[in-house]
Amino acid sequence: MNSKIYEELGISQKVYEFGEQILEGLKDRFEKIDQRAEYNQLKVLKAMQENKVSEACLLGTTGYGYNDIGREKLEAVYASVFHTEDALVRPQITCGTHALALALMSNLRPGDMLFSPVGKPYDTLEEVIGIRPSKGSLKEYGIDYTQVDLLPDGSFDFENIKKALLTHKNIKLATIQRSKGYQTRPTLSVTRIGELISFIKDLRPDVICMVDNCYGEFVEEIEPTDVGADMVVGSLIKNPGGGLAPIGGYIAGKKECVENAAFRLTSPGLGKEVGASLGILPQFYQGFFLAPTVTASALKGAIFAANIYEKLGFDVVPNATEDRHDIIQAVTFGKPEGVIGFCEGIQSAAPVDSFVAPEPWDMPGYDAQVIMAAGAFISGSSIELSADGPIKEPYSVFFQGGLTWPHAKLGILKSLQRLVDIGFVVLQ
Repeated sequence: MNSKIYEELGISQKVYEFGEQILEGLKDRFEKIDQRAEYNQLKVLKAMQENKVSEACLLGTTGYGYNDIGREKLEAVYASVFHTEDALVRPQITCGTHALALALMSNLRPGDMLFSPVGKPYDTLEEVIGIRPSKGSLKEYGIDYTQVDLLPDGSFDFENIKKALLTHKNIKLATIQRSKGYQTRPTLSVTRIGELISFIKDLRPDVICMVDNCYGEFVEEIEPTDVGADMVVGSLIKNPGGGLAPIGGYIAGKKECVENAAFRLTSPGLGKEVGASLGILPQFYQGFFLAPTVTASALKGAIFAANIYEKLGFDVVPNATEDRHDIIQAVTFGKPEGVIGFCEGIQSAAPVDSFVAPEPWDMPGYDAQVIMAAGAFISGSSIELSADGPIKEPYSVFFQGGLTWPHAKLGILKSLQRLVDIGFVVLQ
């Protein structure tokens, strides 16, 4: 019966059967993902109950947004879930890059130095920092930057991290990117992040440790703030928005760090007191409530993709059996046709704009053309079924999302079907 509806959606019998064979070996892993989702779901529910979320919290405000009880309660819920002193959760934060820039610009001052102990940051942060020149960058404001690359095996270069911390006395903030970005290095587990933070704090307890938590929320039972991070930062159109939040970002952490961010977001003297929620709070609350189970669906899709494409001989990161620490699956095709074909397949599985063919384009913030497939209800939402990648060597595609497991499954099968149709993949 299932195979018939898949056939109606353009999946051949051979591709369908190949996928079913792969799924046979994933039942135990999927059960563990469901158990973790159950724990995280109850964690969010507990935070909402303890903070006495009421119907009045869903109404929102306009204008200045003074005394917005829903906004204040939502930020208290985030602080409870992330076990932090405070949180800033606002629709005025436009995206993940904006949230990160806000956290950096508000907690660094001219003469300070930003330090990345995990190598090159995500592409869009290069212009925020000033690695690539851009108006308003940290560099323009006299904030320096240094980094220590990961070792070839993906481990931390503790020797050179120590040297940097002891040499550059003006290091004020260490930024730790949890996910891989457009790289094929391992995603950092919360445990590994904790080890790195502990190492930094032992040498320099004054250094603020900020974690770019994008794509990582609710993948594990603990978050970076449970292992010493002073701030975690993320986007609401990724994991924590649960597919319902139409915009927004969050910063959770030490009260002083969050207050600094609030004063930068609005104005000195105003901070968290203003910022109308404009009727958006129901989506923020319900999205956060659903986020653990939505993230679980995306995780299943990532594991399915890894097993499919590793079986076909392609390099995948993480590999088919590794533990997961974010929802992103990288597949390296070695040729642009593979990246483009994969994205065409994902787009054709979308509920919105399934008839559109994605093309590489000069996307702002990137140093190469990028192709993006995302026929989403929320434009650019990375927790929905999506795939993207830069058109440059080693020609890797980065797959993520799927609000439901059946949709994630269909997306991967459609990507494979497209590669089969253009002759890039041959199924035996």
